[in-house]
Amino acid sequence: MNALETPVTPFLETCRSRIDSTLDQRLSASEFGSPRLLEAMRYSVLGGGKRVRPALCLAASMAAGQSNDAALVPACAVELIHAYSLIHDDLPAMDDDDLRRGRPTTHIAFDEATAILAGDALQTLAFDWLADAPLLNDQKRLAMVRELAAGSGHLGMVGGQSIDLESVGKQLSIDHLESMHRHKTGALIVATVRIGALTAPDIRPEQLTALTDYANTLGLAFQVQDDLLDIEGDTTVIGKPQGSDLARGKPTYPSLMGVERARQYLNELLNSALASLDGFGPEADTLRAMADYVVARTH
Repeated sequence: MNALETPVTPFLETCRSRIDSTLDQRLSASEFGSPRLLEAMRYSVLGGGKRVRPALCLAASMAAGQSNDAALVPACAVELIHAYSLIHDDLPAMDDDDLRRGRPTTHIAFDEATAILAGDALQTLAFDWLADAPLLNDQKRLAMVRELAAGSGHLGMVGGQSIDLESVGKQLSIDHLESMHRHKTGALIVATVRIGALTAPDIRPEQLTALTDYANTLGLAFQVQDDLLDIEGDTTVIGKPQGSDLARGKPTYPSLMGVERARQYLNELLNSALASLDGFGPEADTLRAMADYVVARTH
C-alpha cells in the first residue's frame, strides 16, 4: 500500500468506476439537443474527481442493510448537483477560478454563458434522474427529491455559498464560520448520506438520526481539511491554485483558529463522526473508513 492508499481505496476505486460508467452512459448524445451544451456537461462531470459524495451514498445504503445497486442512480444524481455547484463556484462572478481538477474550469474551456447553462442543466437533470430512479418506489423517490432539494437549495448549499461570498474580507466568529459551512459543504453531504440510507426499505428512525449526525460532523471535517489543504497543499495535487482562499480574503478555520488548532479540531470531528456509528456493526465499516479518508486526503 503506497502513501496515497487507505483501507477504503478499493471501495472508492470500485465506486468511481461504477459511477463514471453510469454517468457516461446516461449523459449520452441521444438525449440532448445542443452538442456544445452536452460537451460542456460531460467535460464538467466526467473530468475526474474523487466521487466522495457518491461513495458516501453507496456506503450509507450498505450501512442501512441495502444492496447499493438501488443507490447507484441516486448517487449519480448527487454528483450532478456537485458538478453544477463547482461550475458555478468557479465563475468570474463567484470565485473566479481558472483551474479545477488540474484542468481549465468550464467557463475557461468553453465560455461563461455555456458554463452557466451547463450548470443549470446538470442541476435540473439531477432531479429528473431521482424522480425516475430504478429499484425504488414512488414514496422513496419523492423523499429523495426532497432531501436533495433541501441539501442543495437556499437553506443548504446555495445559501451557504451566498453567505461565503458575503463574508469575503470580513472577520467571522467560529460559530458563524461553522454555520456557513454546515450549509455550503455539509448540507449536501447530509443529503447524500440520508438519500443512501433511504434506499433501505426498513430503515429505522434511530438509524437515520445516527447517520445524519455522522454526515453533519463529516461535512464540517471535510471543510476543515479543505481549508488546511488550501494552505498546505500542492497545486499539482489538489487540482486548483494553492492559497486561493487566502488570496481572496475568505474566512477559513486556519485563519481563525490557527493551523495547529484546526488540525486538532479536525481530529475531534473525526472522533465525533465515528462515535455516531457506535450503534452499527460491520455494515457501517465502509462509512467509518470513509471518515478516515476524508480527514487524511491530499486533494
